[in-house]
Amino acid sequence: MKKCAVIGSINMDLVLRVPRFPRPGESLIGSSFKTTFGGKGANQAVALGKLGIPVRMAGQVGGDAFGEAYCEHFQSCGVDVRAVQRAQDLTTAVADIFVNDAGENFIGTDPGANLACTPEWLDRILPGLMDCDIFLLQLEIPLESVFCALKRLHAAGKTVILDPASAAPLPEEALACVDYLTPNETELRTLTGNLPEASGTEERIRALIGGSDRVVVHKSGAHGAYIGTRHGITHVPGYPVKAVDTTAAGDTFNAGLAAGLAMGRSLEESVRLANAAGALAVTALGAQAGMPTLEAAESLMANSASTLR
Repeated sequence: MKKCAVIGSINMDLVLRVPRFPRPGESLIGSSFKTTFGGKGANQAVALGKLGIPVRMAGQVGGDAFGEAYCEHFQSCGVDVRAVQRAQDLTTAVADIFVNDAGENFIGTDPGANLACTPEWLDRILPGLMDCDIFLLQLEIPLESVFCALKRLHAAGKTVILDPASAAPLPEEALACVDYLTPNETELRTLTGNLPEASGTEERIRALIGGSDRVVVHKSGAHGAYIGTRHGITHVPGYPVKAVDTTAAGDTFNAGLAAGLAMGRSLEESVRLANAAGALAVTALGAQAGMPTLEAAESLMANSASTLR
């Protein structure tokens, strides 16, 4: 089995359940509050650990209790933390998350120690990751560091999966270093902002691929995902579940995709696993609470296949 590494953000999530999102200036009484582990990079690492894939996390936490608790949490989930460093003069990043009764979320963040993931930090930690095969990155640490990592990993012949979130335009120079690009609808539109507003999903996917060998895996929530290559676009259906909290569903999807590739599965089978993992992730409150084991994801896949027969 191939080994995975995640380079990215580590946040502590402060989650408040509300009946609906408040209007500007309005105060709402919530029904519950939880402090949970989050951050797109950390979510992907924990999801991989729960799926049983060897994974190493690279990021920064603060010199506070949140940072200490997170390192312990990583280890309990099977995540190697040798490349997680402590920025003693900063706080661990936090995300304030409102979740409504429909399971939708609204998020604001303070990047904290994620800002310490500088190119100089990358120089320190990257040599210790080079025994890994598949790398997952996102856009919640400084973009300069993300771009540096993409270039160096591409030059080293590593497989690179980029989750272009939070949504931001990306230069072609950076995209050229990506093997698998995994945008949701908002990110797909942001990355193809040069196209007319009325452009459809498939047109946008084709524009992102261009003449490259890059694979675009468009995450489409309950509808599943679309695999785009220069040979065409394939729809892979999702799995129906009752959504409780959609936080980190996309992160779990990316982990499922990487897990399938790490186990040597085909691209389509890897996306099916990603759909199942992402579906199960929305069935519990909190970014990581619903992240499944490999057995749970495969059980959902098998049961759904049986129902269709």
